[in-house]
Amino acid sequence: MQSLDLSVGGTWAGRIEEQCEKMDEQDTPLSKQQLVQLIRSLILVEQSQEPRIMASDLKYLQDDLQLKKTNVYRSIPYSRFGSNRDAHCYRKAYPHLVAFKVSCQEWGQVLLRNKEWDAVLEHSLMAWRYTSELPQWDTASHNGLREQCYSILAAHSLSALQHYSPEPSRGRELLRRLKMAQLYSQSIVPCIQELQRIMGCPDDSPMDTK
Repeated sequence: MQSLDLSVGGTWAGRIEEQCEKMDEQDTPLSKQQLVQLIRSLILVEQSQEPRIMASDLKYLQDDLQLKKTNVYRSIPYSRFGSNRDAHCYRKAYPHLVAFKVSCQEWGQVLLRNKEWDAVLEHSLMAWRYTSELPQWDTASHNGLREQCYSILAAHSLSALQHYSPEPSRGRELLRRLKMAQLYSQSIVPCIQELQRIMGCPDDSPMDTK
């Protein structure tokens, strides 16, 4: 394994340390191999020398989310006996779940810094769908990372909407998709309300999923 530079202004190394500290708070500490897997996954976001170009390519960001979701499922031990959504399987998948969350967070922040407001919304809605496809765990608290992803993506969307007034046709499309996203988490409600305010729509307009 080649040496990896984690000294991106000290910020990225700090985020890795933060995530590892959170893992230390888990009931069962992760193995050294799992920690290595996590760190290798986390730095993927920072490996590009041209993050602006990479972030602008939504197909690249979609592939990144797909890869991280695939890694979550690949990490889960499958057995003919017992549940593959129990605490043991969750611990195996945890590093990859964190990597998925970091990908949602970091790329969204890059797009926000670039002031690519429409791309932020598109990325958030895309990542929302991938988040909804993550495993549902037997223990309710183990689904906390999923809710964290929803909260992060909703915050990104709301920030974008506070700087962006879409054309009417684009606004209607976004509103329909945001209301679809509400089926998975209520975190998106402030974004719906903000877009309705921008478009001059009543807050209690029915959800159109057609």
